[in-house]
Amino acid sequence: MTKITSFHLDVLKEVGNIGAAHAATALSALLNTKIDMRVPAVEMVSFDEMVERGGGAEQVVAGTYLQIDGDAQGGMFFILPVEQANRFIRKLIHDEDFDLQKPHNQELGVSAMQELGNILSGSYLSALSDFTGLKIYPTPPALSVDMFGAIISFGLIELSQISDSVIVIDTSIFEDEVDEEHEVNGHFFLLPNPDSFKAIFTALGVE
Repeated sequence: MTKITSFHLDVLKEVGNIGAAHAATALSALLNTKIDMRVPAVEMVSFDEMVERGGGAEQVVAGTYLQIDGDAQGGMFFILPVEQANRFIRKLIHDEDFDLQKPHNQELGVSAMQELGNILSGSYLSALSDFTGLKIYPTPPALSVDMFGAIISFGLIELSQISDSVIVIDTSIFEDEVDEEHEVNGHFFLLPNPDSFKAIFTALGVE
């Protein structure tokens, strides 16, 4: 993991931007409005820094988690602050009173959040698969609304035995001609098995 350089991360960022373009097209059709996406940064961070990126262990967030199987294996989280997740869901289901933290009548909103995680994660992994020629199969995403530390602990149990780093893929989602205050800014946390890094970069032609 320590041999991954800024060049490797730039390659993953380029793949991320291609995936973001695919996801923006899907979201535009879903929301019936022009959506743009970008990946401003891809970094490798420690587990402690990962917690800081999520707003701290006690920050309540909406998170989807999926496992990655096939030629590359691991896990992926997509994390959004709850209020930003609410903003997306309210627009999608046309209910300005929806709140993920209120227990009643949540089924439709939860499905919408899972769909967002599915579109974004699926688009990124699809772009990675297209670039590398590797067969990558994501499982359906599971949604949690909880403290960030509680959500990520599930995916880190196995990885922490073989690594102490994770790749962070920043993601910005915004409507065309809408000010930056209304951007939805989330984080992907990509946790490949270390052997999968070698398979991915070898397939990309990067030593």
